[in-house]
Amino acid sequence: MTGGGTPRPIAVLRPEPGNSATAARVQAAGCGARRLPLFSVAAVDWAAPEPSHFDALLLTSANAVRHGGEDLARLRSLPVVAVGEATARAARAAGFTVTLTGSGDAASVAAVTSGRLLHLAGREHRAVAGATTIVVYAAEPLPVDVSSLAGTVAMLHSARAASRLASLVAGERRKSIALAALSPSIAAAAGDGWRCVIASELPRDEALVALAVRLAGAIGD
Repeated sequence: MTGGGTPRPIAVLRPEPGNSATAARVQAAGCGARRLPLFSVAAVDWAAPEPSHFDALLLTSANAVRHGGEDLARLRSLPVVAVGEATARAARAAGFTVTLTGSGDAASVAAVTSGRLLHLAGREHRAVAGATTIVVYAAEPLPVDVSSLAGTVAMLHSARAASRLASLVAGERRKSIALAALSPSIAAAAGDGWRCVIASELPRDEALVALAVRLAGAIGD
């Protein structure tokens, strides 16, 4: 990578409300933000099981809290095991007690947790060994102007976003786009052929924004 010139704009691909929050961080750091959400997130119908059948609630995304609806209240007696600080904050704001906040993925967090876990998840999710999973929200694809991604640093917050970006942008068009991913596994899901791909050392939005801003300045226009 070579420095100099005007920093590249940064494309924020995550759904709302995270898209607005990330874009604001990008702009506060002095870079231009292009808000291009790949998905919209909405609730699905579900019913809360009997809380006494479980020892803890596993939350891997703040979306489970945002879109869980009225049945979430039935589960407030369960301690929460959260993946990521943003998920933990959302759970606390909804009245849950968070007993563990992990910085890895769902499998690694579940591995250090004993007892019967109830996982509230999105429709597209990775199964967690030993946990009972209930789908409470779904992410639906949005139309995207792919031409707006040219010459940007695109931020990837999930493997599903990485896979969809890879399906939208093929061949030579990838060479003008750099990727900043929340984790190595997310970076891998995007495939190859991009200007460059760098993964954050910490799976937090603040760390990913800092990485994307450094990358945007290092590559330049």
